[in-house]
Amino acid sequence: MADHTILEKLEGLVARFEEVSTLITDPNVISDQKRYVKLTKEYKELGDIMKAREEYIKCINGLEEAKQMMNENDPEMKEIAREEAAICEARIPELEEEIKLLLVPSDPQDDKNAIVEIRGGTGGDEAALFAGDLYRMYIKYCEAKGWKVALSSCSEGAAGGFKEIIFTVSGEKVYGTLKYESGVHRVQRVPATETQGRVHTSAATVAVLPEADEFDVEINEGEIKWDTFRSGGAGGQNVNKVESGVRLRYVWKNPNTGESEEILIECTETRDQPKNKERALTRLRSFIYDKEHQKYIDDIANKRKTMVSTGDRSAKIRTYNYPQGRITDHRINYTIYNLSAFMDGEIQGCLDQLIIAENAERMKESEL
Repeated sequence: MADHTILEKLEGLVARFEEVSTLITDPNVISDQKRYVKLTKEYKELGDIMKAREEYIKCINGLEEAKQMMNENDPEMKEIAREEAAICEARIPELEEEIKLLLVPSDPQDDKNAIVEIRGGTGGDEAALFAGDLYRMYIKYCEAKGWKVALSSCSEGAAGGFKEIIFTVSGEKVYGTLKYESGVHRVQRVPATETQGRVHTSAATVAVLPEADEFDVEINEGEIKWDTFRSGGAGGQNVNKVESGVRLRYVWKNPNTGESEEILIECTETRDQPKNKERALTRLRSFIYDKEHQKYIDDIANKRKTMVSTGDRSAKIRTYNYPQGRITDHRINYTIYNLSAFMDGEIQGCLDQLIIAENAERMKESEL
């Protein structure tokens, strides 16, 4: 049987969908970039709901027609009607679940690109090596997804890997996928430097921030202090001759706390100073956007018991146990034994489980 509550809710959205369809063609709206971007996002979301509504109504009507056909005297028609009814009866509850999830407000940040920061934590050289392993894992995953990765800055470890590495990932729903990776990643293995064969525990932290658009935050660019310097690392003679590296300092007042803090950002990604400046500005916007939205993130985290994708970034989220070839995600008690494939970027299975858990929470919070 059809859920009439769902039909009523969907009916109420038809008029809004038509209104938004008209608004996004209005020249006044198009000229207001902030409003236009917001409305086009709403149009896409409502469009997905309208498609599901159309299929839902089609299934309900199909079931009614099939039931009427079962009263026919023709045995062949009765059999066709029975098959049609079985298909509709199976599909209707599936559609109801899909629609319920579509009706739950999504995280407005999910469609954004992401800035990923990986830092070696406790464990010295081994932590830096593990940070390098995590970076490789994410690069492989992003390549498989067809996402573009741009390195912002890095600080190499003495024995390899990275003390810190920061990069930007661009593509479809990047933040909505990678946000589950924020937190402390713990590794248990025998380090290359260990002569006794003992298993050591070390850690690296991952922070995934939504990349802010220009109109997401207000920055007084006149108050930014810029410095330039010669980039270090590989690159031949150019490295020593050209001051392509940029450093910005900006004093920002937190609207949530009223406190001021100085933000320092370096970018050595390219040999082109203007490009490095633009990328440093993007990171500044994203840092401020993340801080300003922290209250929103905290509010969500406080509502949720398991805090699948939000909450304390200092929380231990996953353990990589090399002797056992095991990965355990502590947020959802999910354990798998394919560590080598996982470290080669095959992390989608774990992310899917986290998304399912997140969606279950969102459904619980919603009215339906």
